[in-house]
Amino acid sequence: MGLTSNNIVIAAAVAALLLFAATIWLWPRLAGRGVAPVLGRFGMLLGTQLSVFMAFGLFANQSFGFYGSWSDLLGTQDEPGVVVDHDTPGTRVRVTETRHLAMDGGSAPRIAGRIEKVKIQGPVSGIASPAYIYLPPEYFRPEYARRTFPAALVLTGYPGTTEALINGLKYPQHSHKLVKTGRMQPLVLVMMRPTVAPPRDTECVDVPGGPRTETFFTKDLPKAVADHYRVGKRARNWGVIGNSTGGYCALKMAMRHPDAFSAAAGLSPSYQAPIDATTGDLFGGSERLERENDLMWRLDHKPAPPVSLLVSSSEHGEQNYKDTVRFVNKVKRLNRRGEPTRISSIILSTGGHNFNTWKREVPAALEWLGGRLADR
Repeated sequence: MGLTSNNIVIAAAVAALLLFAATIWLWPRLAGRGVAPVLGRFGMLLGTQLSVFMAFGLFANQSFGFYGSWSDLLGTQDEPGVVVDHDTPGTRVRVTETRHLAMDGGSAPRIAGRIEKVKIQGPVSGIASPAYIYLPPEYFRPEYARRTFPAALVLTGYPGTTEALINGLKYPQHSHKLVKTGRMQPLVLVMMRPTVAPPRDTECVDVPGGPRTETFFTKDLPKAVADHYRVGKRARNWGVIGNSTGGYCALKMAMRHPDAFSAAAGLSPSYQAPIDATTGDLFGGSERLERENDLMWRLDHKPAPPVSLLVSSSEHGEQNYKDTVRFVNKVKRLNRRGEPTRISSIILSTGGHNFNTWKREVPAALEWLGGRLADR
């Protein structure tokens, strides 16, 4: 059973309940003072506590997407790499697996769409990374055969798992519902985690002497996907959305590369890259590079890019609330001066930095993003 499957969570919960019941039932028999009764009580208590801990841990992992598989949990997952075979452009996206969804009573691609697991190779950045690509039902219908679709890059936080975007935040499911109810045009979703050189958290920066993550996302990925699928190649055809670290990446890449993305949504984003044990030295000691990756500094010192931005926070529960209000006010002042950057926001009354909060924001943010992208 997979680490995030419902079956293993249910099995762990049932095991915990059975051990708890067995402890209550057998406790009178273990009430003596001898070695055997003491060891019996110790074993029953330890087994019960471990089973309860495992059940809660598996449930939390399934809900928040900390680890996507047993190999990921045990640290043996090393599939992503940084070596690229420089072959023809047609092979820069390689499909390794397909997944069928069950929606509207069916799983055929023309009804529910399809998810393809792919390996994307970046000849410019030298990075290769896995992704899941959601193709909407319209992609498979004859009347859309000549249509070019808009696309959105969807990013997790750090460390995050791509599966959490499907099973936890349910981006494909929300997209399907929004299109069906006429609230959004069909989008191709490219779902990834920003950690393309694990285990390092690069914060979507081109690290001096290290992974060129920003180049991968802004140059390699849009071209590779557009060469393989029927999606647009211009910035107006592409948007990016993410939560936490992925939210910072989304905003930063649109602001720094309006030639790649015309719209970006950051759910609970930070506004500058942290420097800690997971990131290492992201800027090679360059204060200039560090400033240019600070979104507040960019609004004050760089020309306003022609992009649409969405940010989210909560008045109570999110540490980024004050920074989010400051960011929104800075962009609004630019608007009053006639600058081309546009800003929108989702501000909840309460909500922490967690999946439950982002689940409340994803539908509205996805609808907003789809409304700002062109299909031609």
